[in-house]
Amino acid sequence: MYFMALATDYDGTLAEDGMVRPETLDALKRLKQTGRKLLLVTGRELPDLKRVFPEIDLFDKVVVENGALLYSPDTGEETPIAPAPPREFVERLRQKGVDDISVGRSIVATWEPHQAAALEAINELGLELEIIFNKGAVMILPTGVNKATGLKAALKEMQLSFLNVVAVGDAENDHALLRMCGCGAAVANALPALKDTADFALEGARGEGVEELIVAMVERDYAFCTNQRHLVPVGESENGPVEIGPPDVLLIAGSSGVGKSMLATALSEHLRERRFQFCVFDPEGDYEDLEGAVTVGNGSTTPTDSQVLEILANPDDNVVVSALGFEPEERPSFFAKLMSGLSAQRARTGRPHWLIIDAVDHLMPAARDGAPLAPADDISGTIMITDHPDAASPGVLAAVTAVVALGPKAHEAIETFCRAVGEASPAGLEKFHEDEEVLFWRRAPGASVQRIRAEKPKQVRTRNARKYAEGHLGEEASFYFRGPEDKLNLRADNLTIFLQIAEGIDDETWEHHLRAGDYSKWFGESIGDPDLSQKAAGIEEDRSLSPAESRNKLAEAVRRRYIAAASGTR
Repeated sequence: MYFMALATDYDGTLAEDGMVRPETLDALKRLKQTGRKLLLVTGRELPDLKRVFPEIDLFDKVVVENGALLYSPDTGEETPIAPAPPREFVERLRQKGVDDISVGRSIVATWEPHQAAALEAINELGLELEIIFNKGAVMILPTGVNKATGLKAALKEMQLSFLNVVAVGDAENDHALLRMCGCGAAVANALPALKDTADFALEGARGEGVEELIVAMVERDYAFCTNQRHLVPVGESENGPVEIGPPDVLLIAGSSGVGKSMLATALSEHLRERRFQFCVFDPEGDYEDLEGAVTVGNGSTTPTDSQVLEILANPDDNVVVSALGFEPEERPSFFAKLMSGLSAQRARTGRPHWLIIDAVDHLMPAARDGAPLAPADDISGTIMITDHPDAASPGVLAAVTAVVALGPKAHEAIETFCRAVGEASPAGLEKFHEDEEVLFWRRAPGASVQRIRAEKPKQVRTRNARKYAEGHLGEEASFYFRGPEDKLNLRADNLTIFLQIAEGIDDETWEHHLRAGDYSKWFGESIGDPDLSQKAAGIEEDRSLSPAESRNKLAEAVRRRYIAAASGTR
């Protein structure tokens, strides 16, 4: 479920002549039975609203006085959002002959044509007040207070994001409300200007329009109101922008070092721009420096699921979950536990809007299909990254709606994915064989593969020294000191351990791997550092160096690039 709440105006929207028809009340109850929340946002004052609308308790939160006062029906608590009106302002209005005045906790309300007298009084007294119109009504409030600011306060208490809210209204004072929410609708009797602001206009007027809107929310959810603010650009094809939306599950695939994490970083930037909340599960510490996100865990400290969920309780916060401190075999279990909490939060609030899961083949492997994440679970709004699509859970792969494949073997990555899910490869895939290929395929019958220019991140990503210096590389990525006759089997799962073992082994073992070029190969393939690999290769080829000299030179190169950087002493 994507749209978690409905925020509706009262007069002219929910009600006609101050009354709500029974059919509309029934529709509101049906919407609430789906688990969604109801918010009433009105210019009326609270005592007046309670008098004309005794069913007010049906709503989870009520914003009155056009955004100045928040009321919680379940507790009866009233929370002022704006200061009380200046007494001298009300007196000045009466002096100007304005007798039809209503004074609330913060609002001062009257009717046209008294807006001219109100403006004169504001100017004469030098007050920071503004006038808001509502089909003949004139409301005077502190500057910046409107229905959108009131709804924002309500959503903060409910831990909901405005992106997951549908708003509906009819008049001038509903513009800010509709612009703020993830989807804005105007009833048929709404002012033409508000219909222009709304994402769409309903066919029904007043309560009938609200009933129509509720049916669409229940039956179609996100699909009934797609708009540009929910779309995330992935790249550009010759036919225009390539984008993904909340229902999508995107797979980013390709061999190591082809730019998968760069694309994921660029996507995270676009998510921030659109105010989406995201959670990155980072098994190997590749995203610890990601801008706009709080990182939990590092090479020496393991995160907890409660830490992550506590951060995500605020819709404005994003989080990177670094599992670098876990042993590789421990990461899938922690991920499964965290996913349980995230799934519960998403069901309750619709957040985090997006999950970014690196090394998905390790966290949700084919060999443990269904253990970390049951295939029946809704994993929409997910970006998964892998070097090996066929090693990921088939149940998870079945949910993929789009694939981005990068690198010289991009076409092979798509073919591998298709074999894993038991589908034929898309027609025309064989023509894509360039070295720097980025391919996008929308997984749908008859959809063709497109060559795209992938989005690039704006932030400068630095190499994560801590990951390689202090983290735990998997068994395949570790270095093994075995010696010329395989008498040893000393595993180094990070560079710190590598240097410790290198210092203690005998010269024969050291030189065996040196002359075989094993060090430069490991730095290039497993560490993914071509510069260090090239430097190591130069040391390996220099036959004039003694074992002690080559050992010292190689250790110094590693320490300068990684150990000092990880400790912050570079």
